Order: sequence, then structure tokens, then C-alpha cells
Amino acid sequence: MLKKKRWMKIGIGFLVTLLIINIIASFYFYDLAIKREQKDFLQDNDDLVVSTDAMDVFLRGGWREWIDNQDFEYWEMQSFDDLRLQGYYLEAEKPTDKTVIFAHGYLGRARDMGLYGQHYYEDLGYNMLTVDLRGHGQSEGDYIGFGWHSRLDMLDWIERVIEEQGKDSEIVLHGLSMGAATVLMTSGEDLPDQVQAIVADSSYTSVYDLFDYQMSRMFNLPSFPILPTTSLVTQAKSDFSLKEASALDQVKKAELPILYFHGRNDDFVPTRMAKELYNNTNSDATIKTFDESSHGEAFAIYREEYINVLNQFLKQHINEE
Repeated sequence: MLKKKRWMKIGIGFLVTLLIINIIASFYFYDLAIKREQKDFLQDNDDLVVSTDAMDVFLRGGWREWIDNQDFEYWEMQSFDDLRLQGYYLEAEKPTDKTVIFAHGYLGRARDMGLYGQHYYEDLGYNMLTVDLRGHGQSEGDYIGFGWHSRLDMLDWIERVIEEQGKDSEIVLHGLSMGAATVLMTSGEDLPDQVQAIVADSSYTSVYDLFDYQMSRMFNLPSFPILPTTSLVTQAKSDFSLKEASALDQVKKAELPILYFHGRNDDFVPTRMAKELYNNTNSDATIKTFDESSHGEAFAIYREEYINVLNQFLKQHINEE
């Protein structure tokens, strides 16, 4: 009897120890990925190694000089939860109802989307709004929401564009990586008729799926029980769960045409996620994948092919003036 009690105490002690380790690990992963602070863990990630050709475009491309020389209007907005958000608006050289709203990637900022904005502005003649997503750049926020709360911010930015440009506005949402997930999460909301199309480059299906994949790949850890507990921590600290932050669930409700881009060599957000999103999109969907392209590299490496697909998609779904 005494021996049995001793083993029960050992078992209970072991379970309590595991529980404590799990809780500590969950807070660690929350701080690592979601809390707004400097992130060093991605610096040596082999899945984010950028090819020489892409790096040359990212660091020294003419788009950097172009965006530095533009006279952006500074737009501020108060979010639904009282954060000050920052956007940068550039009116087209010739009057137009067409506007593209950009959403950047994880740890990025609004100006990063100048890589794509130059084409929309110079070649297509669009107005351009690029925003610092909450928790990034000049926007407030002490956590990174991976698109879930930013989808509601995007609704407010859309309304701001309509206020400025009028009811005849034609709006395209274009996002990269986390920004792609943001615009896809927005797709499932009740959008005004002025939003005409969505472009999603290198999106994940959901935050839970992404973390599940990365925990195995980066840390060689099983997702259970750490990830469900991390989701609870995220719910308590940032008011969303990792499973509810789902682009996949949102595109199942989408009514707008969606164009998906993804690199076939993307090991950070696997290409299968783009295919799963495409296969589950309720609306008219198009997908284009690129050989020898890692995460978010397609535009830099295959610019002409990327632009041809983009232009064809926009011509099909946006009214010509």
C-alpha cells in the first residue's frame, strides 16, 4: 500500500512537472513569435535564406529609390481596440477610381510593398495605400496578430479609401506572407462592393497550422501539448486563438476573385498551404506557383511572368476605364 502511494506521488509529481514545463514553454513561444519585440530567432533560419538574385532586388532594386522619392500622404486611423495605425497614401498621377491596398509580411513595414507598388502606380496607374500592420512600423500594438485582428483594420482602411475616392472606387487588396493571410482573412468578411479582387502571395492556411509546421521544422518539437497551451496564452494576452486566426476558414466564405502566388521551394510556408487555400476558396480562384522560388521571392526572380499573370487577373476582374 505504501509502495503504491509512493508511486502515485511520483506520478503526480511527474505530471505537475510536465504541466509547469508546458506552461513555461507556451509563454516562451508567445514571446518568441507574437509579442512585439526584436526577433532574432529567424536570422539563422535556413528556410529564409534568400537567393542571390532575389537579395539583389530586395536590397538594391530601383524600387527603393522610387518609394523614397514619392510624396506619400500620412493617414492615421484609430482601430476598433483604440490603437493608432499608420498608412501611407499615394494618389495616381492621373485621376482614377482604382486603388491597391497593400499588407506587408511578418516583421516588415509598409514601405516594403513598394516592390509591388511601383508596378501598380507607374504601369497600371493605380492609387496606392500601403499600411503598417498593427504591431509593426509606426503603428501601435504590443503583439503581432498574424492577420486576424488586422483583417478588421483592413475593413477600416477600405472605408477610408472609399471616403477619399468616392463610391465608384475599385479596390484591390494585395498582401505578402502574413499580409497575404491578412487579406485572405479579410476576404471572409462582409466587404463593400468597391473591393473587387484579392492577391495573396505566400500565405499560410492558419496561424495554428503555421506554428505546428514550424515547431516541428525549427525546434523538432511536437505541437501537443505546447501549441494548444500557447493558443490559450495568446487568447488571454492578445484576445485571439491560434485556430480561429484562419485564412482557410475565411476563403471558404469569400465572394471575391482571389489570385494566389507561391514559390514551389518555399520551406518556410509550404506550398501545400497555398494549394489547400486555392482548393477551398468559395469564389473564383487562380493559382500560380514558381519553380526555384523560396518564400516571397517570386516577384523578384520571375518579375515578368508574375506581372503577366497579375495583369491578366486584374484585367479580368477590374473594370477598364
